[in-house]
Amino acid sequence: MALRHFGAAAAFAVTVGMTASPALAVTEIQWWHAMTGANNDVIVKLATDFNASQIDYKVIPTYKGNYPDTMNAGIAAFRAGNAPHIMQVFEVGTATMMAATGAVKPVYKLMADAGEKFDPKNYLSAITGYYSTSKGEMLSFPFNSSSTVMWVNLDELKKANVEIPKTWPETFAAAKKLHDNGHPTCGFSGSWVTWVNLEQLSAWHNVPLASKANGLDGFDTVLEFNGPLQVKHLEKLIELQKDKTYDYAGRTNTGEGRFTSGECPIYLTSSAFFGNVKAQAKFAFTAVPMPYYPDVKGAPQNSIIGGASLWVMGGKSADEYKGVAKFLTFLSDTDRQVYIHKASGYLPITKAAYAKAKEEGFYKDQPYLETPLLELTNKEPTENSRGLRLGNMVQLRDVWSEEIEQALAGKKTAKQALDAAVERGNTMLRQFEKTAVK
Repeated sequence: MALRHFGAAAAFAVTVGMTASPALAVTEIQWWHAMTGANNDVIVKLATDFNASQIDYKVIPTYKGNYPDTMNAGIAAFRAGNAPHIMQVFEVGTATMMAATGAVKPVYKLMADAGEKFDPKNYLSAITGYYSTSKGEMLSFPFNSSSTVMWVNLDELKKANVEIPKTWPETFAAAKKLHDNGHPTCGFSGSWVTWVNLEQLSAWHNVPLASKANGLDGFDTVLEFNGPLQVKHLEKLIELQKDKTYDYAGRTNTGEGRFTSGECPIYLTSSAFFGNVKAQAKFAFTAVPMPYYPDVKGAPQNSIIGGASLWVMGGKSADEYKGVAKFLTFLSDTDRQVYIHKASGYLPITKAAYAKAKEEGFYKDQPYLETPLLELTNKEPTENSRGLRLGNMVQLRDVWSEEIEQALAGKKTAKQALDAAVERGNTMLRQFEKTAVK
């Protein structure tokens, strides 16, 4: 389903109206999400614990597919007048949700209207800034925040006498050695191909992905990721793909099992992969910062967040919103945030939770869970590393992925592919701008 129409949500918001059910002893709160495996277990526990903590509200979590599927389902449900109360939307859907005036209830308004104690300053600014207005007003509630890290199979590196790489040249060399010593189908790989190899790569090296601070400063942004750094990086992946020193693992995270199975000993993906790695890996592992090119001045810079936030949908009753607000307060509890962090690998969203985890010595035993936090706070963010806010991001990523796949298949050069990705993407951004700017 095309998402571009969601930018005109104001037009169809009026068709929803109030959809509150007749008064019941318990008010149900529908929560649509995209979590699977170990992270789905965390979702279920949070809902169960909240429901047991009081008698007025019942949160009902429902899995709706991957991030794009969940977002599409929420859009369709809103149009039909039966949207969930809470919808988990991945971070790159932020621009689309922001443009949906009337379709959502901003979190800062929700909490104020419900009389819940809420201070944005209690949350980690590196995370909340992504989901807030320029005035610091939080539009959605940060829930599962992550960043890209490099997962390493320590046992296989030891067998091949390979040190943990820090730079991209070291990573390429390590992958080649691993490929030649027991891993013929994959020296290294990664998930979320555009997030890792365009979005994070650009931020980590302080080069623009797009103008206007990657879209944070305006919808009239223009893509700029066909520069020398990005072209050089894709050229190297094309070269290494030929003998599977690098092997493409798909547009999303469906290939992550290649790491836990032992096939790919080096794998770049989300820090939130931790839950599955811990449950499935039969080897010693760790997660280290993303590699960087040492010839790029100032690198590494800082990473940007991934994951998702919770958007509160419009058209609900005051009582339903009160229940949603109480649930967000419940999620913000320090001990609960520490639990989420430890169980899922997602980042604590409050300063108190991060401090408590450190005080408890949590990172001494599992330093890899602090890796994404250290990446995010490595340096003060610049216009190139604050994050990104591009409309129609689901389709944009598909277009970018198509072009990268053409290059990896030898059908286009790296420059040709990225030039085409930029050109096609800019056309889509202009379409989004027309619907988003009133």
